[in-house]
Amino acid sequence: MIGRVFALCAAFSLAGCATITRGTKDVLVVNSTPGGAQVRLSDGQTCENTPCSFKVPRKSELNVAVTKDRCKPQQVRVTNRVAGGGGAAMAGNVLVGGIIGAGVDASSGAMLELVPNPVNVQLECR
Repeated sequence: MIGRVFALCAAFSLAGCATITRGTKDVLVVNSTPGGAQVRLSDGQTCENTPCSFKVPRKSELNVAVTKDRCKPQQVRVTNRVAGGGGAAMAGNVLVGGIIGAGVDASSGAMLELVPNPVNVQLECR
């Protein structure tokens, strides 16, 4: 009986390996050439002068608008994909039998990474 309780506790402690080791948020960095551009994310976050960094959920899909006076505005789509470390954590969940952990990692987005990151924009200025 004690062995079963210990095994159950061990399985639950492994739940959400990527959620624990990587977290559910990532830092998105936006750079522009020339610098000093304004950035607006489709989730409402803004920055007045590049380079900028934003903390966003790993499962985000965003449009990044970069503008500067006398420059053509640029827009970049940021999506996500399974990260190398996130995939390894998910595989660990499956191998150890942590179906709950695999579900937590999949729903939280912890196994994902933002792409492109950093966002590098070359502005066409007059």
